[in-house]
Amino acid sequence: MTEVLAVAVITVLAVIAPGADFAMIVRNSYLHGRRTGLLAAAGVAAGVLVHVTYTMLGVGLLIASSTALFTAIKLVGAAYLVLVGVRTFRTRTRVEVDLRAGTDLGPLAALRAGFLTNVLNPKTTLFVVSTFAQVVGPGTPVLRQVGYGLFMSLAHLLWFAVVAVFFSHERMRSLMLRGQRVLNKVIGSVLAGLGVSLAFAPSH
Repeated sequence: MTEVLAVAVITVLAVIAPGADFAMIVRNSYLHGRRTGLLAAAGVAAGVLVHVTYTMLGVGLLIASSTALFTAIKLVGAAYLVLVGVRTFRTRTRVEVDLRAGTDLGPLAALRAGFLTNVLNPKTTLFVVSTFAQVVGPGTPVLRQVGYGLFMSLAHLLWFAVVAVFFSHERMRSLMLRGQRVLNKVIGSVLAGLGVSLAFAPSH
């Protein structure tokens, strides 16, 4: 599996798996309309760039300082993907969305809600670190790493923009929420398989 394909698959699965970002976008879009949901999606994408920035710096330092330590981090990251995959597959609960009315959100408040929800989410940290640990090696150009990071951010923006558009229409809400369990089964299976394959893949 190439680096690009691995980043694409892991990122897309991580993005569409229902979680805190999803619940926040659903709530804001449902209560406050499409514009608020889209702005919150932009905030989420900005939050991802924060995770990418410190991850790139940290992985680069690991590669430069200790190959053995980097390999250990890579294996831990692969194990984490397997664990998340298994847990996602087995989950029986659905993301709950609080739809109680609140104060209206202005543009800055909507952006801030998306940004803080993502940047303070430890699951996003672990996903970004795990992904970079699998696909970035001593020979990976910095520009390519930047491209990976921008792709992660763009994928979040596009997916949550779609979610915002859907959930700004009340009729679509139940349709997407009902599909969570099937989605979890598919995402969990693929993530676990990716984690296993990446753990045994040759190092760069």
